[in-house]
Amino acid sequence: MQIVTDILIITLVFGIILVSSNQIAKLVLYIKLPLITGLLLMGMIVGPEVLGMVSRQSISRLHFIDHIALPFIAFAAGSELYFAELRSRMKSIRWMTSGQIVISFVLGSLGVFFLTGLPVFNLTSDLFVRIAISTFAGTIFVARSPASVIAVINELRAKGPFTRMVLGVTVLTDFLVVILFAIVISLVDSLLTDNGFSFHTILLIFLELIVSFGISYLLYLFLRWILSFRTNTLIKAIIILGGGWSIHFIALGLNLLTENYLKLHFYIEPLLVGIIASVLLTNYSPFRREFQKIIHDAIPIVYVAFFTLIGSSISVDVIIRTWEVTLMLVFLRILTLIIGGWVGGTLGGDPQRYNRIGWMPFVSQAGMSLGLITVIANKYPDWGENFASIFVSVIVLNQIIGPPLMKWAIQLVKESHCRATHKSHAGPLEAIIFGYEHQSLTLARQLANHGWKAVIASRRKNIPDPGIKNIGIKYISKISREELEKIGAGEADAIVTLKKDEENLKICEIAYEFFGTPELIVRLNDREYLKKFHKLDALIVEPNTAIVSLMDHLVRSPMATSLLLGMEESQDTADIVIRNPDIHGLTLRKLHLPPDVLILSTRRRGHNIISTGYTRLRIGDTLTIVGSPESIEELRLRFE
Repeated sequence: MQIVTDILIITLVFGIILVSSNQIAKLVLYIKLPLITGLLLMGMIVGPEVLGMVSRQSISRLHFIDHIALPFIAFAAGSELYFAELRSRMKSIRWMTSGQIVISFVLGSLGVFFLTGLPVFNLTSDLFVRIAISTFAGTIFVARSPASVIAVINELRAKGPFTRMVLGVTVLTDFLVVILFAIVISLVDSLLTDNGFSFHTILLIFLELIVSFGISYLLYLFLRWILSFRTNTLIKAIIILGGGWSIHFIALGLNLLTENYLKLHFYIEPLLVGIIASVLLTNYSPFRREFQKIIHDAIPIVYVAFFTLIGSSISVDVIIRTWEVTLMLVFLRILTLIIGGWVGGTLGGDPQRYNRIGWMPFVSQAGMSLGLITVIANKYPDWGENFASIFVSVIVLNQIIGPPLMKWAIQLVKESHCRATHKSHAGPLEAIIFGYEHQSLTLARQLANHGWKAVIASRRKNIPDPGIKNIGIKYISKISREELEKIGAGEADAIVTLKKDEENLKICEIAYEFFGTPELIVRLNDREYLKKFHKLDALIVEPNTAIVSLMDHLVRSPMATSLLLGMEESQDTADIVIRNPDIHGLTLRKLHLPPDVLILSTRRRGHNIISTGYTRLRIGDTLTIVGSPESIEELRLRFE
């Protein structure tokens, strides 16, 4: 009973530490380092070798966090392996994955075995332990980081054959590395025990894999059954966490039964069970989206606990003593990636320009790699902790240099689709409205009344000119970058799309990627496209809900809504960009404003900032103001 009480107290204290760790660790994001690095550093700081807020004894009693987190990390890795999205590049993915796994494992194991013989490594002199360390190191060399790869792809909006290959290889490798690890750990157990290596060892490993697949299938059925209920998502997430935790007890129970009654060391790897169940659920159940959402929402909490605990377990002394080994291991892994990438790409028939840089996207390591290290450290405490300290340093370094290398590779193959920089122009603001109809003509008239130059673009020919100043009609034969440039879309300050969703999306993607248009306004027809437009930072108008929303605001805040809608003849709203260097550095309270002008908001680098009288303005800030048309025009001249 006392042990349970101690564990509860330690868990409570560690939970309080985790809240602080999560907040302070985010500081590393400002220097473009991954959050995982911040969590590991925070763990080291609160650990026994620095502040001592978490003792060695406490760490040993918190290992149940590993048993909960590891299967969940396997769930996260498996949920990324969706076969339907890999079909188009399957040949390249298959050969690249094979090349990377075989060469990284074989050359990595041989290289580490050689390094373990050097005095600087100083882990062990036992031959069998050196072989164990080498094969485990080779396995860790194979592991990737799907989370980092997906983050870079989303950041660059990367699309293309190279990107699809990279994503496919990453998630498939993280799946296969767990199978490889399960085989290696069984072989190492035979090597380090009195059982030795024989035909029975191979048979036992084969049986372990079959049982693992069987338990995985049962776990898949259980998770599918849980997800089929119409209940609170939080409850489902807790049950899924519990299902992952149960794998540890099943594996432990099987191990004890076989040792006591069959005199066999039968080992089931929980990571393998978790990742197979997750892959089955992702590909063969109707609950893929809900499962991925639960994983996406819960994994940050799991990561905070898991990585902070790993950080507190790291021996700072070992890291300092073995920094040379860390650099050698990072260099060795990159060398195996270069060879593996070139061989795999060549066998897969990829262009040589891909093969030369095929290693660059695979340097990053994170969750799965650290999960494997945790299993090794817990299973082999004699040398496992020092092994973990060295390889955590390797992973941190890989995680720092990996994302920039991947970005560089994607830019080299020209599959990056980031937002372009908009070219400013002199003269009145310009808007292009795609689609000729009553609403587009009415919108063009209102924009013209407010001093804008409006162009209506349509595929219809022979549309009569409305004969209104600052309104033009232009014909486009198709939606392409060249056609949009012909009608001046590259210099437009706003683009409004009133066509079908497919065409609207294509227009917005071209404007986002090649023109950097500041404002994209979309009339949405099907909510299925909502997220796609959100990724382009488009402002979305849904006709089905716009009227109801407008009436709701008029009821609750009639004055503010009427101002924003321009219903007050003497008042108007406008966005003014600060371009006058004399305004730069002034606080809002020191601005000389007309008496009928109010500043509603200040926007800087795409984000609204909390504005007070002491907020200092910067070149490029956008002020949203309300006032008379004359006063707004006066401020526009002064500020812009």
